[in-house]
Amino acid sequence: MSEILWEPKKSNIKESNMFSLYEKVFQKKLSSTKEFSYDLLHKWSLDNVEEFWNLVWDDANIIGTKGKSIINDYNDLIKSKFFPKGHLNFAENLLVGEDHREAIIFYGEGKEKKSLSLKELKSKVEVLAKWLIKNGVKKGDRVAVLATNSPETIISMLATAAIGAIFTSCSPDFGEEGIIDRFGQCNPKIFITTDGYIYGGKKYDISDKANNISNRISSIEQTIHIRYIDETGVKYNNDWHEILSEKNNDKFEFVKVSFNDPLYILYSSGTTGKPKCIVHSAGGTLIQHIKEHKYHCDMKENDRIMYFTTCGWMMWNWMVTALASKVTLVLYEGSPIFPNPLILFEIAEKERLSFFGASAKYIDSLNKIKIKPNEKHSFKSLRVFASTGSPLAPKSYDWVYSNVKKDIQLSSISGGTDIVACFVHGNPCLPVKKGEIQCSSLGMDVQSWSDNGDRLFNKPGELVCVNSFPSIPLGFWNDEKDKRFKKAYFEKYNNIWHHGDFVIETDSNSFIVEGRSDATLNPGGIRIGTAEIYRQVESLVEVKEALAIGQEWKNDQRIILFLIMQENIELDDELRDKIKITIKNGASPRHVPAKIFKVNDFPRTRSGKISELAVRNIIHKKELKNIEALMNPEILDIYRDIEGL
Repeated sequence: MSEILWEPKKSNIKESNMFSLYEKVFQKKLSSTKEFSYDLLHKWSLDNVEEFWNLVWDDANIIGTKGKSIINDYNDLIKSKFFPKGHLNFAENLLVGEDHREAIIFYGEGKEKKSLSLKELKSKVEVLAKWLIKNGVKKGDRVAVLATNSPETIISMLATAAIGAIFTSCSPDFGEEGIIDRFGQCNPKIFITTDGYIYGGKKYDISDKANNISNRISSIEQTIHIRYIDETGVKYNNDWHEILSEKNNDKFEFVKVSFNDPLYILYSSGTTGKPKCIVHSAGGTLIQHIKEHKYHCDMKENDRIMYFTTCGWMMWNWMVTALASKVTLVLYEGSPIFPNPLILFEIAEKERLSFFGASAKYIDSLNKIKIKPNEKHSFKSLRVFASTGSPLAPKSYDWVYSNVKKDIQLSSISGGTDIVACFVHGNPCLPVKKGEIQCSSLGMDVQSWSDNGDRLFNKPGELVCVNSFPSIPLGFWNDEKDKRFKKAYFEKYNNIWHHGDFVIETDSNSFIVEGRSDATLNPGGIRIGTAEIYRQVESLVEVKEALAIGQEWKNDQRIILFLIMQENIELDDELRDKIKITIKNGASPRHVPAKIFKVNDFPRTRSGKISELAVRNIIHKKELKNIEALMNPEILDIYRDIEGL
């Protein structure tokens, strides 16, 4: 049995939103002295699906109309639709609360602290929304944003959603080709871009890259430029500051869209080709996030929350929805360890954060360099410390409770870009056990299955969700008859969501995430598809073919790259450096491999496909499955004895 590191006080349980929900559900069925049971509440949410999601809507005071039906085709995960006749506006539901409330506080390297009241935020959103309408943007059009984790990106998203258009974003550290691979597929009408970003004390000018992207994507009709690193430079036709300074007193009305109309396009890792454009609905995203924020994260009005993220990670989308809970968002843009490793904790103390989130890699890195935030800082307001992106190592649990705060809910959570939400989550009413995620999310029947579809307990299996939920994607952009969508999530098990994570479901209904079960790379908690690396490497004349795997390494993952070189080409240190620079510039710094090796051939299936999984299993000394499916199984021997791994 795992060690219990934290248990909520009974008084805290009764003050939580989760307990409030429990009372509303069972007030007529149970006596007031009945002990809280999450298992009972979770089972009720699965057995009474319409009543549950109807209650979440009412409890959150969602602005909109539900329609008469709560769900259609519940038993068909692809066809199912929640609130099929419902209408709402996503942005309107985030811009709620008292006008004077601080909505956003921004910190950034080399930047002065900024603050926006809700009134100021609404005003800016309306101005930009009117500009978008004036420039021909209508419901269903796409607005692509290449920007920092700053108020401008949030304003862009809210203005896009306010008029029923579709928002999509990338982080500015991505390479030009990586961005084109994403934005180029969804044909945006408007492109909003920063001129650069600051990281680790260094300014990175991306204006040339942004101009190239604007010119190369033919659908872009207008580009708005945000001055982030240069306040006095070249004159832009559409300058962000000038647009947002315009006075427009015309009344603005939020465009009500169907609950199941598109809101976001997010991107898969691109394992087998270009990243897939995952389309998420306005209503499904809203109600799923509200459920997670309100009950699992126990966010309350006037709480101050921060999740360290970029706007190229789904946690940015997840974080911003917290505005619907009337919280204050605290943003940080830049290196989390510059000018010192305590910078985020300094902000946490100064801003009296109640919720602070970061990647598991960040926590692990602080542990390795023996950072002890509580020696210099106090976190009296902090109730929840959240982690995601990759499995949180048991020793990272110890680090949090020894070096951040003893009385805190360490909320390890796991889900994905695929559902822009979480399958397994934290819980303010349950104990925290070392190395374990506390529970499956309300309304989500999450299980661990064998390859044969048998439910597993206390041993690794495939993470599946056997019931429908609101944030199942609408599908992939430009995916005829949902062919790729079905293949991605529903091919392994019929009518069951197969996520591609390897997990252990314990007999106490907690979860341990073992890592990815497919070929996706995951260094530092950032999902990376091998195809993104291949496109860069194989553009070099010296390289014939490439194969990349993720190697588990020091509680994280590092990328190992194997290359088949062109004839008479040797892989020396100079060529290795060239390859790394090519990957960094074309994709991102996160795509750069830790090790590069030359090999003669790769294992291939009988249809000629390269088997990354076979190499990864060899490297990790795991059992090889379906070796008979390989046309050249003898080639595996060369990977068993590679020096330097």
